[in-house]
Amino acid sequence: MTMAPQRRHWITWGLVLVAVTLVLVNIRAASEQTYVPLTYLLVVLGGSASGGRRLGLALSVASFVIIDYYLQTPYDHLTITKSVDFVTLAAFLVTAVVASELLAAAKRDRDSAVRDAEEVKRLAADHEALARETEHVRALREGDRMKDFVLASVSHDLRTPLTAIKAMAQDEARTGSSRALEIEEQVDRLTRMVADLLDLSRLRAGKWAFSPELNSAEDVVGAAIRQCTALERSELIVARLDETAPALYGTFDFVQTLRILVNLLENGLRFTPTGGSLELAARRDGPHLVFSVSDRGPGITEGERERVFEAFYRPQGSIADLGRAGIGLAIARSLATAQQGMLSHHARDGGGSVFELRLPAADVDPADLGEG
Repeated sequence: MTMAPQRRHWITWGLVLVAVTLVLVNIRAASEQTYVPLTYLLVVLGGSASGGRRLGLALSVASFVIIDYYLQTPYDHLTITKSVDFVTLAAFLVTAVVASELLAAAKRDRDSAVRDAEEVKRLAADHEALARETEHVRALREGDRMKDFVLASVSHDLRTPLTAIKAMAQDEARTGSSRALEIEEQVDRLTRMVADLLDLSRLRAGKWAFSPELNSAEDVVGAAIRQCTALERSELIVARLDETAPALYGTFDFVQTLRILVNLLENGLRFTPTGGSLELAARRDGPHLVFSVSDRGPGITEGERERVFEAFYRPQGSIADLGRAGIGLAIARSLATAQQGMLSHHARDGGGSVFELRLPAADVDPADLGEG
């Protein structure tokens, strides 16, 4: 309670006490005195109920003095002439004090009950919100599970007709059909997309086997560049390795790490402008072996840097059909995470993108390698 309302209660009940006293003093000679303590007790109780224990105690003491001075004979003197008067006044004071304390305790209990009720109401609201959130998360998980199931089922069922279509296209090619080669290329494209969908569903289901071993950064970088030599504009790829520094090693699955780097290089080549270059580098950063693929493409906005790793998502302004289903980066990140690593994106100084693959690094003694 603030000071202003507290002061208002004291003034109000002080005025009530004065008013009651004036009325009783004016009729003290012509009326019975037995109702006087009861009247003042009502004032004490009213003050205690509205202003609290301190006001009730103050009114009790003030009423005791007023009754003794103004309403007990001899009037206008602080004296007790009869023992019965003293007992009456003492009983009034004790009753007023006790009543004031009981009212204060009841008020505290009421305030505590109100606070408890508000807390229970808040907890109930929190529980309800948590239940809704839990249900929402459960629905999302169930939706993801069903989506992965459908993807796996559809992808698996598509493999047989695609194989049959490719066989028929090859037969048509032998007859000199001009459309056979185009059909076969489209079938190969769909086959790759189906394979990626199956891989993504297996990764999400945790059914992918990994073989983390000691490997050198130079080996996997060289293998990635060699695998990209058949790609259009592969001559733009530049390896950045410090040949004067000690060899870099890490503990990772060579095949799956190679797949991640090739995916990043393929993406980078599609967005690297004419006259630009695509850099593949490796370095040691504390406990991590870091591979980076840097391009000079249009870059990715800050709000999309995480979304590009979502399956089927394409950044704003990207070409609608680049021969991909939009799941390559989702697979790459899943492969990195499964190897206790991380795949992330950040903007490149001067324009473009940098994709960083972090994997567990390994400390290797060259003497041990020589013994092997």
